[in-house]
Amino acid sequence: MGMYSYIRSTLQKEYAGDVGEYNYLARMKEKLIQWRREPAIVRVEYPTNLTRARELGYKAKQGFVIVRVRVRKGSGSHIRPNKGRRPKRMGVNKLTRRISIQRIAEMRANRKFNNLEVLNSYYVGEDGKYYYYEVIMIDPHHPAIKNDPDINWIVHDRGRAFRGKTSAGRKGRGLRNKGKGAEKARPSLKANERKLK
Repeated sequence: MGMYSYIRSTLQKEYAGDVGEYNYLARMKEKLIQWRREPAIVRVEYPTNLTRARELGYKAKQGFVIVRVRVRKGSGSHIRPNKGRRPKRMGVNKLTRRISIQRIAEMRANRKFNNLEVLNSYYVGEDGKYYYYEVIMIDPHHPAIKNDPDINWIVHDRGRAFRGKTSAGRKGRGLRNKGKGAEKARPSLKANERKLK
């Protein structure tokens, strides 16, 4: 096995809570307690899951920034109507947003660091109240990024998180894999609706 395989297997044990010679569950619990005390959006020095970060395009060089974002679980709070309705139509419970929690995390990170651009993000943990994601961000104005042919395309791709261009965004738009019965992945929800009618 290579180095990244060992890193991946260690993290899998940590998330699964395998208890052997080293108590991975206790280690994960300690991390979550610490993260919960920190601000909702915090810059970190290096990725928690290096293997996943590398898969999503992270490089350990200038211009790359890792940000950990804490997002609430559940469908969010909704104001209960004060006029008459039957309970089913109150619109308080079981109302979910059209975008995933991961996309919310990416957008919040981009609003906080608006001079940077979101490349991708990945899950790092959860407790009873919050999900934690690490967002890979890039400084499009940094010379090291402008001179790197692998990543300098991001200079011309502003607002990726808000336009659904990240991996999580594309999944939410239905572009991750081929649509049901379609020859290719659909370009958008509306275009696909017209095609199926």
